[in-house]
Amino acid sequence: MKTVLITGANRSIGLETAKQLSEKGLFVYLGSRNLAKGEATVKELSEKEFQNIKAIEIDVTDPESIVKAKNTIESEQVKLDILINNAGILGVNPQTAAETSVNDIREVFDTNFFGVINVTQAFLDLLKKSDSPRISNITSGLGSLTLHTDPEWKYYHIKTAAYGPSKSALNAYTIALAYELRELPFKVNVIDPGYTATDFNGHSGPGSVESAASFIIKHTIADENGPTGQYFSNDIEDETGISPW
Repeated sequence: MKTVLITGANRSIGLETAKQLSEKGLFVYLGSRNLAKGEATVKELSEKEFQNIKAIEIDVTDPESIVKAKNTIESEQVKLDILINNAGILGVNPQTAAETSVNDIREVFDTNFFGVINVTQAFLDLLKKSDSPRISNITSGLGSLTLHTDPEWKYYHIKTAAYGPSKSALNAYTIALAYELRELPFKVNVIDPGYTATDFNGHSGPGSVESAASFIIKHTIADENGPTGQYFSNDIEDETGISPW
């Protein structure tokens, strides 16, 4: 049975991704900053007959928490097949480039960018023990520099001084990581689940969590012929789903 760790998975897209992967027969570690909340979520899922889901405490901004989670998974599973770096924060609102403080921007980067690096580097050894390791970094269309410079893009006027740049940085890091791991059986990609109605955005997005999770899974569990170092978006209206960087 393949194992997957999803950070920030006790609600919204992360939770739905955990549910769908469980239904596909994977063992899911449901990452949560608060273990009690994670365990309560797993209890509810168990009552709905979801199986093979276990809550694990992991705060992507806390190295000690990450190491503890890594040691737990290593002792229970020996390896990790899939890492989905889903945890993320929006930050203060509004987020103007002229006035948003460096501290506010740094807080967003600590979770959305440095947190992903913290987790990824900690779990690389366990992923290397898998026959088909996968790393999916959950990004946003707001991280696309190409789209942000296109006045015809439907979200052109949504500019953020912290959130978007943190995802642009994540995209760049993913390209570098995918390149470094290119000789190994890794598939390392960034995946934008699309503008989805969640607590994250006050349920303003047009997409559903079901569609978002399905899209993430589609581009995470691709076979050995699948791409690596690619940027997929659920908001791109063609069959490839490939987004411009």
